[in-house]
Amino acid sequence: MTRRFLFVLGSARPDGNTELLARRAAEQLPPDVEQQWIDLAAHPLPDFQDLRHDSDHVRPTEGPVAHLLDATLAATDVVIASPLYWYSVSAQTKRYLDHWSGWLRTPGLDFKATLAGRTLWGVTALAHEEPEVADPLVGTLNNSAAYMGMRFGGVLLGNGSKPGDVLKDTEALARAKTFFAQEAPLARFPYEAG
Repeated sequence: MTRRFLFVLGSARPDGNTELLARRAAEQLPPDVEQQWIDLAAHPLPDFQDLRHDSDHVRPTEGPVAHLLDATLAATDVVIASPLYWYSVSAQTKRYLDHWSGWLRTPGLDFKATLAGRTLWGVTALAHEEPEVADPLVGTLNNSAAYMGMRFGGVLLGNGSKPGDVLKDTEALARAKTFFAQEAPLARFPYEAG
């Protein structure tokens, strides 16, 4: 299967530090690797409604939810590019992940089986010098990948607050050059490690 990367941009502002860092990493992908970029601010998802016990889920056929669903199913690699907002993913990104819950229960999708074995990656910019403050974001993505039976390539961290700051983070830019070239292991919940 030809690799196809879906970049899900979860920033509240266009061309933010997280997107800049993700684009630097994406520049290193081979030319035959397909890339699709979806900005959640430009394609806003409605709030997720948990209908597990109330009604049957129906596959969305139009609008942002259908667009994101189709793009997610087509991707071999899903890249969550979310700035660190209050120590986790942005609200837009969390809403996208919440919709996975509905897609898991949509008849005929086989959403979990389709994503199993594919790879989830993260890219984030944070204002702190200490990378440990991003642990909740990393945990959210790792645990989501583990639940889905996906591989997890980790999170590319960069430092930046003001627009363009991340381009001064030479260590992050160096990591971006090889980030997507690494082998992504099967994701495991923390209690499974060891």
